[in-house]
Amino acid sequence: MAAFACRFNAATAQAQARRAALLARLATLHALHERAAAASARAQAQFDQRGQLLPRQRVALLLDAGAPWLPLAALAGYLQDIPDPQQSVPGGGQIAGIGVVAGVRCMVLASDSGIEAGAMQPMGLEKILRVQQIALQNRLPFVHLVESAGANLMRYRVEGFVHGGRLFRNLARLSAAGIPVITVLHGSGTAGGAYMPGLSDVVIMVRGRSRAFLAGPPLLAAATGERATEEELGGADMHTTLSGLGEYLAQDDRHAIGLARELLAATGWGRQRQAPGHGAEPLLPADDLLALMPEDLRQPVDMRAVIARLVDGSELLEFKARHGAATVCAQARIAGHPVGLVSNNGPIDVAGANKATHFIQWMCQLGQPLIYLQNTTGYMVGKDSEQGGMIKHGSKMLQAVTQATVPQLTIQCGASFGAGNYGMCGRGFAPRFLFSWPGAKTAVMGGEQAARTMQIVTDAALARKGRVPDAAQSQARFEQIVARFETQADALYTSGLLLDDGVIDPRDTRAVLALCLTTIAEGAARTLRPLQFGVARM
Repeated sequence: MAAFACRFNAATAQAQARRAALLARLATLHALHERAAAASARAQAQFDQRGQLLPRQRVALLLDAGAPWLPLAALAGYLQDIPDPQQSVPGGGQIAGIGVVAGVRCMVLASDSGIEAGAMQPMGLEKILRVQQIALQNRLPFVHLVESAGANLMRYRVEGFVHGGRLFRNLARLSAAGIPVITVLHGSGTAGGAYMPGLSDVVIMVRGRSRAFLAGPPLLAAATGERATEEELGGADMHTTLSGLGEYLAQDDRHAIGLARELLAATGWGRQRQAPGHGAEPLLPADDLLALMPEDLRQPVDMRAVIARLVDGSELLEFKARHGAATVCAQARIAGHPVGLVSNNGPIDVAGANKATHFIQWMCQLGQPLIYLQNTTGYMVGKDSEQGGMIKHGSKMLQAVTQATVPQLTIQCGASFGAGNYGMCGRGFAPRFLFSWPGAKTAVMGGEQAARTMQIVTDAALARKGRVPDAAQSQARFEQIVARFETQADALYTSGLLLDDGVIDPRDTRAVLALCLTTIAEGAARTLRPLQFGVARM
């Protein structure tokens, strides 16, 4: 493969303006992450009084020092329950990510009990379901640090209760698949939350702090009139001696985390880890990724310049370079992993759709993961495109993405509009991982395009009735539609809806992809021993 010859000049005024705009977006992103941590840390005095560690301290103690940590869905719930961007706390009340524990790469999920005592939030449930799916797909041991007040009855919604059953179903599926499920119960697990340890393979409880019962004292008294203490109903001592729900009794949070690390080491799965990919670093600087992508996504970008800053030695082998040139397909390596990359230098036309379909099938034949770098306004429209069979050729690309037999990963770099989102393996097409850059936008179409379309339709309807459009009203409606589309297309907003697995700094893209590819390779190499049922509580 030849190194890509890039003519991009990061010193130009245009590049510097793009860099400043993206750095401002990153500052907003980092402030949101810090807001969630600060909201949890406000409970420090209470945790200290109880002799407990804060949730983020628990996670930090669990993970191997210096090993990579990939946070997932850190913006879950942002702008959803609280639409004020200055008050909304992201995270969904959960801390989640892929990390290494005692040499074993794991999925780690922790209740953020510093916020509302860890009560379940609507998008927090969706976040849990997503990380469970990732753990199942990639054969990752599931380590759950639980301390939750359960459902928030003041914000009860019946659909949350019903869909919550999937959380427990997924725990059973993980165990039955032969994937270890380890729960550390740091505090309460009540009602449905009691089934989180109940459906785990191994449970660690903390003396004097862990509580697990289907009905706590208030509910028990209301339902049956029986009086009992929390310790009698579901304390750690009771469960590790009488009921058998807990296998290990820890003296405090630190002891519990130490036991969890011992359990992971004892699985022997650390020995199955693949040697980390080596691969030469890109010849071109990652810092340029801040200046390559324009704030106005209508401006053209050569995505090969992006690829060259992600792949080993900046070397890529372009596929059908002269055919369907607006669709970029190339083979390369990332941290030693051979991959196929698909990206966009504009709308996807007939030739580009056919080229992508051919390339996807070729990668499946080679068994190489596919990486989609989204930057498209969608499939080409117009008379020539329609007569050329855009619908049927675009459909072939959708079928290729759907039926691909290799892992697929997606990075939303710029525009992700219309059916281009689908053809480039958007969330609806279930890529293994999907991350966004801060300036990315996702929508059925651009805001101005949507507003102009509605303006034309409205004016035509009025004309049929013999009425003349009011210019002021028409302009106000136009601006309202643009604002609504722009708000919902924003990467921070869509990430709050869990339409991606997180917003990342473009400069971290190579490291994120390398970690994901290594995770996938490790999972494929692991030998599972599925059971007809999950490990049952005895």
